[in-house]
Amino acid sequence: MSENKECCQRTKERSKKEYRDLINRLNRVEGQIRGIRRMVEENAYCPEILIQVSAANAALNSFNKVLLSEHIRTCVAEDIRNGKEDTLDELTGVLKKLMK
Repeated sequence: MSENKECCQRTKERSKKEYRDLINRLNRVEGQIRGIRRMVEENAYCPEILIQVSAANAALNSFNKVLLSEHIRTCVAEDIRNGKEDTLDELTGVLKKLMK
């Protein structure tokens, strides 16, 4: 019995600008996380660390908003135009996970 070994993972080709913007945002978040680690290593005062963690969370939330918006404008819209209604179920599932 032969099996179809098609990959079930989807990909998204991004423009150079979109790619650069997303990577820049992630680099800033990564820097914030390194800064938080340094604060812990240097025994910084708890509230100061918590404020920085809150800022890192806000930066990740901002990243999510940008990525989700782009996903809806491109992937979701294209799939709907092509009659792939199950994309709405996928989007709903993603939103449920994001809103936990």
